[in-house]
Amino acid sequence: MSKEVIKIANCSGYYGDKLSAAKELVDGGPIDVLTGDYLAELTMAILYGQKIQRGEDKGYVGTFLKQIKDVAASCKEKNIKIVSNAGGLNPSSMAHEIEQILNDLSIDLKVAYIDGDDLMPRMSELQENGESFINIEKEIALYESGCNPLTANAYLGAWGIKEALDNNADIVVCPRVTDAAVVIGPAAWKFNWQRDDYDSLAGALAAGHIIECGCQATGGNYAFFKEIKSFDNVGYPIAEIQKDGSFYITKHPGTGGLVSKGTVTAQLLYEISSPAYINPDVVAHFDTLKIKDIEKDRVYVSGCRGSSPPKDHKVCINLSSGFRNGMEIILTGLDIEEKAKVFTNTLFNSVGGKEQFDEVSIKLHRTDKDDAKTNEEAMASLAISVKSKDPDLVGRLFSAKIIELALSNIPGFFAQGSVKSSGPVIKYWPALINSKYIKEIVHINGKNIEVIPTSQLNLEDIYYQKEPIKIEKIDIKDEKEIYFGEIFGTRSGDKGGCANLGVWAKNSQTFSFLYNFLTIDRLKDLLPDLREFKIERYELSNIKSLNFYIYDILQDGVSSNDRKDGQAKSLGEYLRAKKIKVPQSIIGDL
Repeated sequence: MSKEVIKIANCSGYYGDKLSAAKELVDGGPIDVLTGDYLAELTMAILYGQKIQRGEDKGYVGTFLKQIKDVAASCKEKNIKIVSNAGGLNPSSMAHEIEQILNDLSIDLKVAYIDGDDLMPRMSELQENGESFINIEKEIALYESGCNPLTANAYLGAWGIKEALDNNADIVVCPRVTDAAVVIGPAAWKFNWQRDDYDSLAGALAAGHIIECGCQATGGNYAFFKEIKSFDNVGYPIAEIQKDGSFYITKHPGTGGLVSKGTVTAQLLYEISSPAYINPDVVAHFDTLKIKDIEKDRVYVSGCRGSSPPKDHKVCINLSSGFRNGMEIILTGLDIEEKAKVFTNTLFNSVGGKEQFDEVSIKLHRTDKDDAKTNEEAMASLAISVKSKDPDLVGRLFSAKIIELALSNIPGFFAQGSVKSSGPVIKYWPALINSKYIKEIVHINGKNIEVIPTSQLNLEDIYYQKEPIKIEKIDIKDEKEIYFGEIFGTRSGDKGGCANLGVWAKNSQTFSFLYNFLTIDRLKDLLPDLREFKIERYELSNIKSLNFYIYDILQDGVSSNDRKDGQAKSLGEYLRAKKIKVPQSIIGDL
């Protein structure tokens, strides 16, 4: 390991990512740390289901064990550390399983695990002490939700990971830590950063955020995908972090994909709200950093300023919110709206009316075309979904009632399948808890080491205030109509029940136009189905970007909403497909 840099490679962006990525990163070139991020909010609910179905010793990401088998010998030989949040709801069981694997392989590696995130055993006590677990998106206390918690996990930070590595751990199994913690922790260990080295920590947080979603930093889901020569064997991202927190983003040679200022900007904008990106270890100000192309597949990020962390930890709570059922009905030809009305009226009359359900969603998507050239172009879809605390009410009988109409209702319809998977509905409930109630415990060498959050150490509060940047207004003349995506990139995604839509420009001229053109009202004009939602706009002029945070568009999270795209992944491309008028001067010969 170089004294000047630590090379951290991330092999997973979600539960289900490419299994061979771990081995490819370990074998593909020099790295110091292999990380894996597996825990989306929905994943915690999935792992809860595994514990219920398969036993209390489960609840972790089982596929990570296969990756350990693949890379353990090479990591031992090359002195590569492994840090992952694959421990999920049961880091102690996962650590035990890893130790068994290492023993079977006769490989001597030291395993540590961290816990302290699980608040379920303490929920009653915490509420009695005044913690209301108010939903930070809806401003409603947990007791008003009418639902029972299934899981409640605080997002831990990086200092437990550093403690484990300080105690010579080779593999650190984490529970629900923040996505970037698996990068911040090793960097803090390497350079022995102190709790108030906020600028350095902020840089590592930015690096962790960029590589946490795997190939999204190396060309995956990239708006200007035509710039990428090959999507075969897309390389996974590597952050080469320096002592001051600045870093390079790259990938192994000989892999597909692309690392560029654009791909890094896109990922930096992913799943954020304010540019002041909050972590329990530091607040990183993404509107202060600089991104620069250095050479092919190598980008330098520097200057990220940091502030003191907040006094609260975020908590991911998953609630049992009843049951759901539904189906997508394909309607064809003429009189689509009338057919949809006849079908839905008949269906709900046959099951006893809409009012008996807790929630009914009926959405008609007019994908049909006039004078269609193909059978498919004549089709529209009708998405019907129902929810209830009573599983029988939304069970097989509801599905059967839809099927019963096959020969006795409107012409030219057929059922496409479930709108969403039938069964339990899990509601995501993001909340805050006073950090004084959080204590991480690092388990290693038979020792239990307590780690206290930074906000509880009585350090001096430091907050970096960004200097405002003035954006000159561009002259509007000689306009030309183009698609928004011809000159602007986008990246969108889910933030619990909300979504973000990041937009960036490639140069100062186009950003000047974007800055003044794309107001919240203009965004709602371009995307009229967003008109009902509260939207906030944030400016990151340093990277020629805007970020829009859209409240409640995803209802109560991925598992509970009825949108066709339940994670808002397509929202950015929807905007890029819109036509706008721009000055000829900013587009040249386009």
